[in-house]
Amino acid sequence: MKIVNALLRPVRWFRRGGFIQRRLLFLIPQIVAVMLISFIMIRLVPGNPAIQMLGPQAPPELIERTETKLGLNDSLPEQFFTYVKLTLRGDLGDSWFTSQPVRTDIAERLPGTIELMGISMGLSVLIMIPLGVRAARPKGRLIDKILAQFIRIYGLLAGSLADFWLALIFIYVFFTTWNIAPTPLGALDVDQMRPESVTNFLIIDSIIAGEWGVLRNYLGHLVGPVLVLMFVYGGPILKITYVKMTEIEDSPYLQNARVMGLQRKTLNRYALRNALPPIITTIGVMYGFLLGGAVLVENVFSINGFGNYGVKAVLEADYAAVQGFLLVSALFIMFVYLVVDILHAWSDPRVRL
Repeated sequence: MKIVNALLRPVRWFRRGGFIQRRLLFLIPQIVAVMLISFIMIRLVPGNPAIQMLGPQAPPELIERTETKLGLNDSLPEQFFTYVKLTLRGDLGDSWFTSQPVRTDIAERLPGTIELMGISMGLSVLIMIPLGVRAARPKGRLIDKILAQFIRIYGLLAGSLADFWLALIFIYVFFTTWNIAPTPLGALDVDQMRPESVTNFLIIDSIIAGEWGVLRNYLGHLVGPVLVLMFVYGGPILKITYVKMTEIEDSPYLQNARVMGLQRKTLNRYALRNALPPIITTIGVMYGFLLGGAVLVENVFSINGFGNYGVKAVLEADYAAVQGFLLVSALFIMFVYLVVDILHAWSDPRVRL
């Protein structure tokens, strides 16, 4: 009987647990699945890390010794369990093309990508949601009709244009043709020195060091990538806000509130509160997609960020770096979706049932 109670204890804990507790429990199998799938997929890609490290002209004996040192001659189950064991200790391995621990590489490059994504999504939310709310008002004036038509056209364009193509167009127009954009060869000009790293977030480190020139230069280099990402990933946010707010504007309870003489500010607050769940979900999904967009845009603008690191790791067949990149990317997206679920439960109490 004690054995049965011990086996049923996790089930009872899960059923008694709150929404966040249950959601956290689901992360465990997701993380294991990500590690397993990434491990298998990397080894299906053509390429031998030992040959990449030593060159195609290296002696076979040296290549074999290097494969043994890297553990490539072990069976796949042995390699996977070694990978899991080291990961649980916080050891993601060493990258051969940077000659640094993968954890150090990620700690240096991820903050810059988070800054790029955070600014892009923050500005998208601050601009697109109010614009969608404004456009959803009853269509009585010409400006309302123009806004509605703009959202339809922009929604189609944002969903059909590739972010890397837009980045190339931005460089061609604003740098090559008009020469008003910074050189797309990194996050800073060649004559600018990074301040001493405290947080690895360049904006914060520049403020701490009082390097205002570096901060202005960095923000100037971010204008192009941010505008590209905003254009592509802000469209769905604008469209879902407009659609849901339009539906609520036509609902009986809001029409009744309008007849009762409530101010437009109050009507917008009531309507937006009811439209929040799908808007929050869309923002979360777009933030996950934004990581993939940042990978491509960073490479186009030659920004040495987390996405650029992942692409180089794949091209160099660096197993440890690729596995670390995929694991951290998955954990980041899982965290974003967890926050989205919590906000969704806050905005819609029915989710907590």
